Amino acid sequence: MTDRDQLVPAEPAPGLALETLDRDSPLVVGLQVKIGSPYGWKCVTRTDQQWAGWYAEHPDRLFRLLTVQGEPAGLVTYDLHPGDEVEIETFGLVPGFVGTGLGGYALTLALEQAWTLTPTVARVWLHTSSLDHPNALRNYHRRGLRTFKTEVGDRT
Repeated sequence: MTDRDQLVPAEPAPGLALETLDRDSPLVVGLQVKIGSPYGWKCVTRTDQQWAGWYAEHPDRLFRLLTVQGEPAGLVTYDLHPGDEVEIETFGLVPGFVGTGLGGYALTLALEQAWTLTPTVARVWLHTSSLDHPNALRNYHRRGLRTFKTEVGDRT
């Protein structure tokens, strides 16, 4: 997404909110493991040492907690890149909230936040995989994101 005006918001989901999450919160690791387990995300098997490396790799990484009525429902992680580019490094809902109709509005909130993270955001982007939820790519496209590049490979 190269312009904020490309965002096509989903209908609001009552009770869904996006809150700042401290990088030291145990929710960061716990939620990534919960969210990624059904899809084979590499983070599921990271050791404590690998998690420390992940944190150190991008000290400016920002974390946001998706909540429903105050209950943790998902996670958004942002990486700020040179040229005022914002990567949504992690986006997802915990299994108990998948399939409840929250994904579109959760992504809307994540994208709206992304466009505020630097004074002049030039591009917001993310990665997905055919191993992710079957509705993920459709949701990304519905919110205004466009496929930039497709790669074929395996997860090893």
